[in-house]
Amino acid sequence: MEVLGTNDVFRCFLFYAVILVLKMFAVAVIVGQMRLRRKAFANPEDAVRHGGLRFHREDPYVERCRRAHLNDVENILPFLFLGAVYSMTRPSPGVARLHFLVFLLARVLHSAAYLLAWRAPTRSGAYILAQVPCVSMAVQILMVVWPYA
Repeated sequence: MEVLGTNDVFRCFLFYAVILVLKMFAVAVIVGQMRLRRKAFANPEDAVRHGGLRFHREDPYVERCRRAHLNDVENILPFLFLGAVYSMTRPSPGVARLHFLVFLLARVLHSAAYLLAWRAPTRSGAYILAQVPCVSMAVQILMVVWPYA
């Protein structure tokens, strides 16, 4: 696309960023579906619409799904910022792609481990693995902008 210019790293970042946002949307949909299936609604008006106030309650599995979604928000949003800025620092395309791919795969694994209650330490390992490219990108960004600070 001409609009994106010639920054191939930024184009690569956009590919992974959109997949991550779609994954985050999918987890949000799972939360909603679990609320409906398990009749566990966070708001009284939703409970009344779906059977009565007795369904204004918490459910352990719904809460697990909700925490998986919140974890996505807490981790994917910083990645979107870091990846966009990192793309502007003219990194090696291969190294940048590796950063983006590792983050994506680790976040997919993290979500699967969270939603399916896989045995520890799968989820925490995936979380740590996803932090590695984020920290690496942050350090590289700081190294580029340090002389101007």
